[in-house]
Amino acid sequence: MDGMSIGPHELADACVTETVMPRPDAPDAMWQHTLRRPISSIGTGLHTGRRISLSLSPAPVGTGIIFRRTDLENRIIPATYDHVVDTRLSTVIGDPSPTSALRVATIEHLMSALCGCGIDNAYVDLDGPEVPVFDGSASEFMFLLDCAGRERQSAGRPTLEILRTVRVEDGDAFAELSPPSTDGLNISMSIDFAAQAIGRQIFSARVCASSFRRDLENCRTFTLRQEIDALHAAGLARGGSLDNAIVVDDDRILNPTGLRRPDEFVRHKVVDVIGDLYLAGAVIHGDFHGHKSGHTLNNRLLRTLMADTAAWRLHGVPLHRGQIGRAAA
Repeated sequence: MDGMSIGPHELADACVTETVMPRPDAPDAMWQHTLRRPISSIGTGLHTGRRISLSLSPAPVGTGIIFRRTDLENRIIPATYDHVVDTRLSTVIGDPSPTSALRVATIEHLMSALCGCGIDNAYVDLDGPEVPVFDGSASEFMFLLDCAGRERQSAGRPTLEILRTVRVEDGDAFAELSPPSTDGLNISMSIDFAAQAIGRQIFSARVCASSFRRDLENCRTFTLRQEIDALHAAGLARGGSLDNAIVVDDDRILNPTGLRRPDEFVRHKVVDVIGDLYLAGAVIHGDFHGHKSGHTLNNRLLRTLMADTAAWRLHGVPLHRGQIGRAAA
């Protein structure tokens, strides 16, 4: 199947899998988890500017993360890389047909929080086309997930082991996955902006629950002041404000409270990477290296990886095996 992208529901047919049930005393991180109870909130969409209701609820073993548009009849969108239909400043999943309204935008911060909390299976119900942005970071999502609680399920987590380096490039920007230097997912990210308030920043982390909470969850999305008019003209950032994004004007931060961390910009890019990679249908064990990588390169990386079945090995049965548009089970 080299040269073509495959979906998560086809992974088990594309490679040798090892279905391993963890021992009863195995570490918690080896088991699938869902939410203990449902929880809801209301917020504004960063790009649409609409008020949107968000509800998170438990899902059975093997479900993965399923988005459901409660305002539409054909409403189901499994959160997988092959359902990504747009990557302009956010990750959008949905029906690729240009006439279809079945889309959900700005999923990356929620997906990152689900990864950070170790939630494998959940339903995400929305009454509109975008996940609320809240304060522009993953903090509010982490708060909601903590309030909902976490419940261990009776199956092991599927893992996707990277066997050889896969890389995608766009000019001097790149994103790559290589075999793991240590257990789990390790991320090294660098950015380089002409704006003096950002400049060149580098951040590395081994992704786990403690490092996500300590180093990443409260780092906000950002934009350049001179790009705001163009974003509005493109129908984007209609809900953006100083309450949900850092706005940079060359050497100045326009937010009255300033930055939460000196390198908040690159840390937020790592939050985005984690959310985008969580669309793989399994927990990635490998090293991610990126420079100026955004949602477009992150998604291209997953598609390129999955097309090269010699570059990875799946352990266990993949999540996210549902089909787009079908009614909920």
